[in-house]
Amino acid sequence: MNPTRKVLRTLLAAFSVATVLAISACTTATPQTDTADSSEPAHLVFWNTGGDEEVAVLRAVADLYIAAHPGTTIDIQAVAWADSHAKILSAATAQEGPDVISGGLSWGNEFGALGGMLDLNQFGVPERIEPKVAPGSWKSVEATDGAVYGVPMDMTLYLFYYRSDLLAAENITPPTTWEELTAAIGHFEQKGHDSPFVMTWSTLSWLQYTNFLKQAGGDWYTDDCKTVTVNSPEGVAALNYWADLHRVHGAPNEEPDLASGLESGDIVMANGGNWNLSGLDASHPDLVGKWDVSVLPSGPAGAGSFIGGRILGAMSYTKYPAQAADFIEYFYTDEAVAALQQAAKANGFLWISPRAELVDRLETTDTAKTALKTTLQTAEGPPNCPGWDASSPDIDKLLQEVVLNKADPAAKLGEIAELLTRNLTG
Repeated sequence: MNPTRKVLRTLLAAFSVATVLAISACTTATPQTDTADSSEPAHLVFWNTGGDEEVAVLRAVADLYIAAHPGTTIDIQAVAWADSHAKILSAATAQEGPDVISGGLSWGNEFGALGGMLDLNQFGVPERIEPKVAPGSWKSVEATDGAVYGVPMDMTLYLFYYRSDLLAAENITPPTTWEELTAAIGHFEQKGHDSPFVMTWSTLSWLQYTNFLKQAGGDWYTDDCKTVTVNSPEGVAALNYWADLHRVHGAPNEEPDLASGLESGDIVMANGGNWNLSGLDASHPDLVGKWDVSVLPSGPAGAGSFIGGRILGAMSYTKYPAQAADFIEYFYTDEAVAALQQAAKANGFLWISPRAELVDRLETTDTAKTALKTTLQTAEGPPNCPGWDASSPDIDKLLQEVVLNKADPAAKLGEIAELLTRNLTG
């Protein structure tokens, strides 16, 4: 952790505790808070951003927690990704709704800045959890002032999928660099493949561009969030390469059906999310033994990629702040991670904990485990800088102009830099 932020975190924790004590000492006719005693059994409502199938997985860890805390109840409710941001924002604004939420990695900073989420420094959670978390994921959840409104709950990674049999038949090793990737694409284009390489998981968005930005050695901002840097030469090189994968090398502009394309052989190589690890063989048995996975090919600066996932945080108005913080921290225990992994397996997917060392416990192939662990060493989440969430929809549109309309990459990155700077200081 940045030493300056460590000092800020200590000051924030002290301020938070002092504030709570001051409010508790007030004798006004209308209570300032309805906070329960920390020893009182909590009745928590947990909004999980995701599908219904994940409720059963989270139920496994909630039941373990309840068994250790008699009288506690935890009501887990699924909220679709398409609706979740707006619903949590409404709850934060109204100061009414769930006690605990999960959501995008950058949402804690956004809602926390609005006063809608609890700074977990008040209960010492970040100090105990940070050493266990992959650095690139933690960087996204810690605000520039040291506040931590949510901690990583799970992780989603980009991996490189390929038809190992088709590459071997052409004596091509799995690409490890940009140059090797474009060479392999060209080879299969000559063999009659229209789109031998595809990009899935937000095909034409800043998420995919971030992979190449990191590999080129660029970034969206400086580490202190004081200056926007995406319009650097590295940013331009990344955008040129990414756009050319679409414009020159045939990568589809719309997200294809990865599993079907791999099965047919139309798709030979792909960028995609880690959820495919557990889904490809199950949905397409003819693929068994014909595909494998590795890290994304490296760029001029080496390896790098975007890491997604969800935070776990408590709303600022919860009646049970101490209990909510304790429940959040429980997700990092060995027994909780084991329960989550087992329940996820029973529901047909992998639970990738922020504790990177526990990847080895996943029931997947050794090459997949290696790819996941290697990716976690260099992957980074969304920026933690003010204004990022407000900017990202327009960033997508400006990036797409380069891919779809052949706009000048440097000019569009200049517009993106102006947008980010306005929202950073506004």
